Amino acid sequence: MASKLWRPLRVLFLLLLLPLSASCTAAEDDAAVARSSFHMDGDVAWVVQVSDLHISAYHPDRADDLVRLLGPALRAIRPHLLIVSGDITDAKNRRKTTSRQDEDEWITYKKTIDAIVEKGGIDRRRIFDIRGNHDTYGVPYRGSKLDFFSTYSVSSQLDRLRTINSILLQGDRSYLFLGIDDTMSVGIRYPSNLFGNPTDKRIEAVNSELQYWTSHSNVPITKVVFGHFPMSFTSSSEGGQRYESVFARQSISAYLCGHLHAKISKHLWRYHQMKTEERSSSFWEWELGDWKESRLMRILAIDRGTVSFVDHELKQPVETSILITYPADSRNMNILELESKKGSLRNDINVLVFSEELILNVSARVFDSHNEFKIVEDMALQHISSSSVYKPLFHAKWSAENYRSPYPTRYWLQVFVLDSHGKKTLSERRPFSVEGKMAIPYRPWLNRLMFEVEWEAMYKVLLWINLAFTLILLFIPKMLYHVFKRSSSYQRWALSVIASPVQQRNTCFWLVWFLMEGSSSKMLWFSLTLYVFWISQMPWFWGHATSENGEIAQMYLSGWSVPSSGMSWTNYNPDVMVITLPFLYLVVVPVVVLVYGLFAERSAAYLRQHRTRAEGRVNPSDTTSESASFVPGSPDPGSLMKLSYKNKIKFMLRKFCGGWTRRLILLACLITAAIHLKLSSMLMSAYGSTPVVLSPPLTWLPLLLLSVSAYCTMAPVDYTIEPRTVHS
Repeated sequence: MASKLWRPLRVLFLLLLLPLSASCTAAEDDAAVARSSFHMDGDVAWVVQVSDLHISAYHPDRADDLVRLLGPALRAIRPHLLIVSGDITDAKNRRKTTSRQDEDEWITYKKTIDAIVEKGGIDRRRIFDIRGNHDTYGVPYRGSKLDFFSTYSVSSQLDRLRTINSILLQGDRSYLFLGIDDTMSVGIRYPSNLFGNPTDKRIEAVNSELQYWTSHSNVPITKVVFGHFPMSFTSSSEGGQRYESVFARQSISAYLCGHLHAKISKHLWRYHQMKTEERSSSFWEWELGDWKESRLMRILAIDRGTVSFVDHELKQPVETSILITYPADSRNMNILELESKKGSLRNDINVLVFSEELILNVSARVFDSHNEFKIVEDMALQHISSSSVYKPLFHAKWSAENYRSPYPTRYWLQVFVLDSHGKKTLSERRPFSVEGKMAIPYRPWLNRLMFEVEWEAMYKVLLWINLAFTLILLFIPKMLYHVFKRSSSYQRWALSVIASPVQQRNTCFWLVWFLMEGSSSKMLWFSLTLYVFWISQMPWFWGHATSENGEIAQMYLSGWSVPSSGMSWTNYNPDVMVITLPFLYLVVVPVVVLVYGLFAERSAAYLRQHRTRAEGRVNPSDTTSESASFVPGSPDPGSLMKLSYKNKIKFMLRKFCGGWTRRLILLACLITAAIHLKLSSMLMSAYGSTPVVLSPPLTWLPLLLLSVSAYCTMAPVDYTIEPRTVHS
């Protein structure tokens, strides 16, 4: 019935939105590719990645440190590419309660990049930035006046505004870096807009681009993909496609991302192993913590197909940085193109040393962990000079056969560097395996939770568990109530057990009693049922979900429904999970349980009253709600008029609060109401007060249901008052 009534309202709603919907045309092709190509000397390439800059009008130090710290680092590193993987600006107010695009922040970003180019000596064409979810907060559509990325980003200045950026480094080998923008085409405001939202067209375009370079490269090619969102926070496309299968099928080496920040972990990772129709394949996913708080920078290198990296926390300028490019760390090595797969071993050590000082000496030591980490070999590395380009590569020959081992962490490598000022720098000691054996390290529970749980699927699981539990809580007790309510044996059993000592009451009784008596009120039960039906099928609220003057959108359990051109509606799921799950678990289920609790407590009190009257037992000294009603001399309604105003208030409070059981339930009601008000106030801060206040299922109904239940279950007149109060 409710669904039929809603349909004409929805049609009217769509007609009102037609003028607005027609203007929402995307400025970028959903599957457009921008290609760039750069020359590379030799077969070793290195790039720098920073992520989650969160340049803020309220925190100017973030932009200042980019110039002060990242600029000199780039001058020493001289990377082939600089990758900025999303969340360029913060786009929040000072209290972080709502989101809005701030043009001043984007102007600051542009000026910061200009200063980095000047101070770091990097070619602007080699800087690639992509959007993050913060960069699309409140942006109604691509190319709108609030889409400042399209005006101030490096990609916009170099005419590379595409959802896919394909960057090829060409040398003795080719290295492909593919950047993907999976942010919403319609930028919902905080706290939604948490997931990457690829489309079928974009996933197919990524697959085609990766396949194209595999087919058209005359030399071996290594492919690395970068984006803002981890795979665990990237939803499936409309057709159910996901990137993981594409990456595995196209044999990429690694996927680089950001988004989750170093507060969770400075280095989140996952080793994806996939089985395709042709063969088994794998790739690494490496998340880089944020610049915002941790000032993290990653240097990633590819040495003849082997990918390695080192992360730096730039709290102060890094004077010397060491990156061992071969042999790779056995804890995160890429085994797609190891020479050992071809029956031979690489008999060399390659190390990149980045420093503004003159390097006098570089040496490497091999340690045997099975022999108390004693030094097995100590060798000097020679600089590989190049007359044409800067090349901080140091090289040494060794006999890899000496380090064959069934244990991937038996042998460890460490590099020592001495500069012209006499300062010594040591690299991190790390294990290696010349045979390509991998040693997947232990993954902390937070790593598993954030990186190995597909949150799109988890949202559906948590959602259906909650709804199923709520429906069972509503319908099973009602069925039991109708079956047993007229049974005299059930009434006698309930009466005897209620009045029996606590030790004799078992858990089964309390559960059956609670469910049946809690659902006894027809009015409240139907109200709860209609309420659950509403929040499962109808919109929770509707209003300006993007900017204050943006499109009117609706929020369902299934996601955001946003009008677009051609009268179609775009659904974004599961971006609503940060709103719906706390509300369902912390408000809806507690409301149902507490309503049941209030009615069950009232039924228990009446049964005690009945048993006490039948036995003729009265304890004049007992003033609790369960026994005071049977004290001779309890007042009738007329005698209440004789009480003073102060005593009337006391009487009403005692009448409402009842005994200790009811008081505990009422306290739980207050806690639930406080949680509900907190969640509602957060949504008001994010989306404005009007759409939230005018949305009964979200704001008014939970409080109304609790209030009505508390009122309907108050004790009768002679049920709570003390005799001494009346006689006084």
